[in-house]
Formats: sequence, structure tokens, C-alpha cells
Amino acid sequence: MEPGALSTGSLGRLRCMIRSMLPRQAAPAGSSRARRASRVLLALAAMAALLSVDLPDAGATSAPGTTARAEPGVASDRVGALFAGGTDGGHFCTAAVVHSDDRSVIVTAAHCLDNPDTTVFAPGYRDGKSPYGLWRVTGVYVSPRWTQGRDPDEDIAFASVAPTTGSRQVEDAVGGFPVVSEQPEDATVTVVGYPSSDDSPLRCTNATSLFSPTQRRIDCPDLSSGTSGSPWLVDGAVAGVLGGYEEGGLVPEVSYSAVMGDQAVELYREAAVAG
Repeated sequence: MEPGALSTGSLGRLRCMIRSMLPRQAAPAGSSRARRASRVLLALAAMAALLSVDLPDAGATSAPGTTARAEPGVASDRVGALFAGGTDGGHFCTAAVVHSDDRSVIVTAAHCLDNPDTTVFAPGYRDGKSPYGLWRVTGVYVSPRWTQGRDPDEDIAFASVAPTTGSRQVEDAVGGFPVVSEQPEDATVTVVGYPSSDDSPLRCTNATSLFSPTQRRIDCPDLSSGTSGSPWLVDGAVAGVLGGYEEGGLVPEVSYSAVMGDQAVELYREAAVAG
């Protein structure tokens, strides 16, 4: 059932409730307008109460700049935690699946892939469980300026992954985000990521600003250690990752991302074709 849609039973109850509360015939000559108005108000209140049964919880949509638990769904399942070797040791960064030709590419912060040979990715990781399995990193695509000098403007990396068991590609399991560049200075961004201290992802949406021509800033609380590499989503597409200046920020209330520029787009194209 679509959110907000009423079932057949709910519609029947609604009709009966309103019928019982509204006058069945013209009001007697001595009736007051106030009495008729009160019945209408009661009927409307009953309608609102019944509708609320089938509507999603209004609290599920957080106010801008509010960090809350990211519930399972299409978008959050494409985001996962990065582990060293396996899930027993705890997760240290976040990554997300992006669309590619062979359906095997993730995006994260470059500083999250210093040890790619031991890094595994768990999309949709939640409460200690990996519902889509584990995927080991098989190739890394980073800018030469990151490799040579860890330039914060190049703190974006793409990586190919392969399943630790089976043969299904990661994008076949959870889907993949498109990648976009050239976003407006005040673009509204949704960040989804895993603090190291939490086994469920957090989500925050807010307007951003340019900290510099090559760095974007967002104000969201509780995006602490472990959220590096979290995708910055604009209209459902990756426009950056948490990283860059100060490797993403020194305080959990303010985070940064390198702007998705020409070099990052070229890396993405290389990874998407090579896989």
C-alpha cells in the first residue's frame, strides 16, 4: 500500500464514523448553529484520527541539520561500512556503491584506502549483520596528487570490489548511485554514514556552502570518526564524500567534502569502465 493510502476497511470505517456524527436530517427549528458546527468538527477530527493510522510517522522526516538513524531502504542499503579484514575488528570508514559497467565499484574517501589489501565492504551493514555479504577491495583509483602529497582537494577515491563468497556483483545486490559534479554552492545534501561507535548508519540533510572553491561544508551533528567516506547525495546522486579538509573535519558538528571536480569524474569513469 502506498504511504497515506486507505485500505478498504479503513474507508468503510471512515464513512460509518462520519455518517454517525453528521445530522441525518434537517435540524429542528430550535437547533443552534454551534451544535451543527460541533458535529462537523467531530467528524473532521474522526477523519484525521483514522487517516493517521495509515500515514507514515511525521517524526520520520528530520528537520534540516538534524542527525537521525537511517532506516533500511534502497538508498541506505547502498551505503556500507569498511572493515579491516573482517567484521570482528570494527568498522573505520564508510563507502557507497556507484553505477558502473561491470557493477562492481564503490566510492569513499581516499584516506580510507591506505590499506586496500585488507579492506572489506559491507553494504547495508546494520546491528552487527551483513545482509548482502562482504566485498573485498580489488583495485583503487585515486588522483596522483593524493598519492604524492595527500592533497585534501583529491580526497575522493573509487574502488572495485569482489564478493568474498559467490559471484554476484555488488550493484546487482543493492543497486548503485549515479555520480554528479558541478553542483550549486548552496546545494542541499544528504549524508549517510557509520560512526565507528555505532553499528547502524546515521542520516542528515542540510544546505551546504563552499568553504573554498574546492571544498564543501555541511553542518550536521554527530558525524564522528568512522563517517569518513560517507556519500554526499544530491537528488539521489553522489556529489562528494565526507573527507577533504581536515580529512572531513575535526569536530562532529561540521563536515567537509572535496568538490567533485574533473579529476574525480575522470577517476570515476576509469573505475566504471575497468571495474
